[in-house]
Order: sequence, then C-alpha cells, then structure tokens
Amino acid sequence: MAIDTALWSFALVVGLLTLTPGLDTALILRTSALGRRRRAWGVVFGVQTGTLVWGALTSLGVTALLTASHLAYVTLRWAGAVYLVWLGVRMLRDTFQGLPERGATDESPLLTGQDSVTGGWRQGTLTNLLNPKMGAFYVAVLPQFIPEGASHFATGLLLTSVHIVLGLLWSAALIGFARVLHGWLRKPQARRLLDRITGTVIAGFGVRLALSD
Repeated sequence: MAIDTALWSFALVVGLLTLTPGLDTALILRTSALGRRRRAWGVVFGVQTGTLVWGALTSLGVTALLTASHLAYVTLRWAGAVYLVWLGVRMLRDTFQGLPERGATDESPLLTGQDSVTGGWRQGTLTNLLNPKMGAFYVAVLPQFIPEGASHFATGLLLTSVHIVLGLLWSAALIGFARVLHGWLRKPQARRLLDRITGTVIAGFGVRLALSD
C-alpha cells in the first residue's frame, strides 16, 4: 500500500468515526452553545491532544501492552466510566437544584466553568485519555494503514495528524452551529433541558463503558 493510498483510506475511516455523534460532540456543543467559545475550543484542543497521545503510543507499540493486559484495560475502563458517570450525574443533579435559574451568564462550573482555553483543554484531554476504546481502536486500525517498510512511528504520527485535522474541521462546524442555539439557551428552561440531555448522554456513555466487554 502506497503512503498516499494509506492516507486517503485512513481519512475515510476516521472521517466516518469523527462524524458519528458521541461524547466529544456533546461536550463541544453544550459548552459552545452556552457562549463559552474559548472553553469550547479548549475542549477541542484537549480531545485532539488525547488523540495525538493515543496515536503516538500506538506507533510506539505501548498501547498494545494495554490491550494485551486485561487488568490494565479494565482498570482504565472503570476509571473512565466512573469519571463520566460522575460528570453526568452532577450535571443532572444541578438541573434539579435550580442552578440554571440563576441567569444566562451564571453557569455551573461543572462542564462549562470560566471561559478559558486551559480549563476546556484539561477537560477534553482527560475525557479522551480515560477512554480505553480510543486506545483499542488505534491498536486495531492504525497498523493496518502503515505501508510495509515505512517508519512505524513517523507514519503513525502522520496518519494520526489526518485524524486530528478532520476532528478540528468538524469541531469548528459544531461550534459554528452552536452559536445558533445561544439565543434560545438564554431561557432557563431551555438551558435546563440541554443540561439534562447532555448529562444523560455523558452518564450513559459512562455506564456503557462500564458494561462493555
């Protein structure tokens, strides 16, 4: 397989993965829709930082050890599940305690916080790195697209960069779309509804991760 063919084929696979709605989509949309654009971009950069780490570790063969070790995989899986369920439940609890009624500019700090890139980056990175399925995906898929005789590490990083670029482009579209929702979310009832949907999605991902094989 030539390197250009590998790049286009890998772009198709991760492009479909990127477009599939998931936890990253929920976090980015919710944060951006509430007017926290800098924090939303921080989440985006954090998610892509996690992707880069998984890609680099896979290229070095480190994540193969994770998938080969049942104990290591289960430990990381449960850590990620607990973190996601905690985020989702806390968010749902806040909506029933009336926190969204405080005003359109007074947000709960749980998933939005201050409008800073740094805070969003920490959240996005942690969420991505605590998802062992990202590591399993890269171990299963990435080596198949590295041409025979090519540098495993360099080519792996190149392919990972394709995934990151596609992720950034899709995230930019999500943030742009979320601006349309910002006016509607100035209503406390609308914000409460969004928080309950997002909290349920996040907690649901955590439960699914915990129960996954």
